[in-house]
Amino acid sequence: MERYSYRAACLLAVSLLAAGLTACTTTEDTASPAGPVTESKGPVGQVPGGLDTFYGQSLTWGDCGPFGTSDEMRQSFDVQGAECARLRVPLDYARPDAETINLGVLRHKARDPDERIGSLVTNPGGPGASGMVSAASTGIQVRNNPIGQRFDVVGFDPRGVGASQPAVTCLTPAERDADRADDSEVDGTPEGVARQEASEREFGEKCAERTEYGAKMLANLGTRDVVKDMDVLRSALGDEKLSYLGYSYGTRIGYAYAEAFPGNVRSLVLDGALDPEQDSVESLVGQGEGFGVAFGEFASWCAEQQDCALGGDAAGATQAFQRLAQPLIDNPARVGDGRSLSFEDATIAAVQALYSQQLWEPLNTGLNELKTGKGDTLMLLADTYNERGADGGYATTQDAFAAIRCVDDPRVTDKAKIREAQRRYAEVAPFLDDGRPDGDALDSCAFWPVPNTSEPHLPSVQGVPPALVVSTTNDPATPYQAGVNLAKAMKGSLLTYEGTQHTIFLQGNPCVDDAGIAYLLDGTLPAEGTRCSG
Repeated sequence: MERYSYRAACLLAVSLLAAGLTACTTTEDTASPAGPVTESKGPVGQVPGGLDTFYGQSLTWGDCGPFGTSDEMRQSFDVQGAECARLRVPLDYARPDAETINLGVLRHKARDPDERIGSLVTNPGGPGASGMVSAASTGIQVRNNPIGQRFDVVGFDPRGVGASQPAVTCLTPAERDADRADDSEVDGTPEGVARQEASEREFGEKCAERTEYGAKMLANLGTRDVVKDMDVLRSALGDEKLSYLGYSYGTRIGYAYAEAFPGNVRSLVLDGALDPEQDSVESLVGQGEGFGVAFGEFASWCAEQQDCALGGDAAGATQAFQRLAQPLIDNPARVGDGRSLSFEDATIAAVQALYSQQLWEPLNTGLNELKTGKGDTLMLLADTYNERGADGGYATTQDAFAAIRCVDDPRVTDKAKIREAQRRYAEVAPFLDDGRPDGDALDSCAFWPVPNTSEPHLPSVQGVPPALVVSTTNDPATPYQAGVNLAKAMKGSLLTYEGTQHTIFLQGNPCVDDAGIAYLLDGTLPAEGTRCSG
């Protein structure tokens, strides 16, 4: 992820899941009965004919090991009961008889086949995060509750992501390391802006050159096409209607699917919502406000610790953080593996830690280390955010994040709008300020080789069952009000969680979990105004 310039400020959730349970493989070849093939409705567009072979395909389930594209993915897939398959879909739904691509799918089968309701399809967000990794963990987590007993828990890697083929490829690991180490984006001079824009243009060109099918793949990568893939998956799984759990950006997939296939929805749990009406500028400013609030919560906690790196006065935490981070622009901190901690990596480390209170202690440790010139713990947090493995390789998430975002929203080329976004972002998240004059460099989306395929808008969901929208009061990445707005747009129910973290369902809070489980089982929505606390 880039620094907190216009492009870098657009930070969406990356779910980081790990499991270390006993391996188990299966080799069954399951012929999945096809569910209904229906025409999609609304702005996503009409699904053309010629899709029968896709909707009616059988999924061959087997060992998940070969689906891992990194050591971390293979470890995540090495869990009891998980089985994997590939789903074939058209590259371009307007030409279903042309090129095809394959999506990776992971499943934990329901423990009580006699009481099985169907599949619960999940997506952890990003965009660009692996749904297979998420489902591998979730399936174990819910094994002994009613979800694991009555649903097949299913996750898929969206097109271009993770185990899906082909994956979006933009930067090599060495180029990603170099990009993270380079803080030249703080240079807001005309010369600095020109260099940044040349780099942004080159990034898009590399994505088109290095991704199989090139610009054609990039043009058919966004949410518009993912929801069509998800309807093919629903059919191949044998489900007449979709039960869906989406986190963060996954909420966008959920409400876009409901708009495209209103007759195929059974239930939708949308946690950590994106506001469907917000453009990319409003979204990043709203997200910056969320990070600012979460940093304030961290500062208050830290001030009560004897070893708080930011001091005992929470009111001075922003300036204390800046005094530690801003010098890294000119003097990066040393890291034990030979790398150097940049300003970008230090701020990314802080953002990573603000997603969950469980990471506040490591953040404080890392900031105390930084006082001695060491950057190891902060680099570990930044590596976790960027999904850099111990071997120096990266997951596809960051490349896919950029590519999907560039086709999901209209490009921003108005430099006055960019300057205004920078100013507003610095006001709501001042701890991330680099202390240098802002530039107005266009981001990579402004030079993207293909046009956008979606735009922000209120979804039209007539005939869709009410959704359950979960929103956290101090969510650092997806502000609470976005959930309020989405629940209203979806004519659904809002469940409020009072806390400071990003998403909450199935993370051990009985109030939230009981409400979500009841809804998924039989459609029972919580009473209006229900609030849960930690």
